[in-house]
Amino acid sequence: MTRKKSLAKIFAEYAKALFLALFLALFIRSCVVQAFKIPSGSMLDTLLIGDHLLVTKFAYDLKVPLTDWALSLSDPERGDIIVFLYGQDAPALTTDPSRWLECSLSMLGEQDESCPKDFIKRVVGLPGDQVEVRDKRIYINEDMLDEPYVQFRDPHRQIRPRDNLGPLLVPDDKYFVLGDNRDESLDSRFWGFVDRDRIKGRAWRIYWSWEQGNGPRWQRIGRAVE
Repeated sequence: MTRKKSLAKIFAEYAKALFLALFLALFIRSCVVQAFKIPSGSMLDTLLIGDHLLVTKFAYDLKVPLTDWALSLSDPERGDIIVFLYGQDAPALTTDPSRWLECSLSMLGEQDESCPKDFIKRVVGLPGDQVEVRDKRIYINEDMLDEPYVQFRDPHRQIRPRDNLGPLLVPDDKYFVLGDNRDESLDSRFWGFVDRDRIKGRAWRIYWSWEQGNGPRWQRIGRAVE
């Protein structure tokens, strides 16, 4: 075997290994588990800025990448913390291979601003529920919801339109979601319901947490998200 052929064979083997590794990484991210970083304080104090989570992608569905086919395993329940796609282009990610690859690869480098964004919120209203917000408190089918995890961080601020809403009937295959930091969260009170097919998975566990200026939050690592 000549030196040129030997180098070509080595290059081909490396290229094959790189392609396989990339394929497996994208497959795992799409179907099994995805890492997610908390960028804002909308879920305080349940989730802190700088928390890094693992999200189980098969909590509700087993999906085939690049298709709209999915095997439903279960439905989101009230109180679940979910990650979902928000953006007009979200449906295209399930059926357009080039768009899926483009947005998946952008996660490895500079974020493509045209790609739909991952949001994380808590499920409050289920399909068929009547949801109402009265002076910041949530009522489901006329009963006030017990929410020990909720933070109201502006108690002296006047009541705003977001603090009284509805009643609203949650349609089929849609969910009403809210941030735990209720006074500082953009959620279903502002942009409406979340479609079932845009839900990517359920937040599972914190695998790393970093506070800017103070370093690791060791006590949070390994903590279940609930």
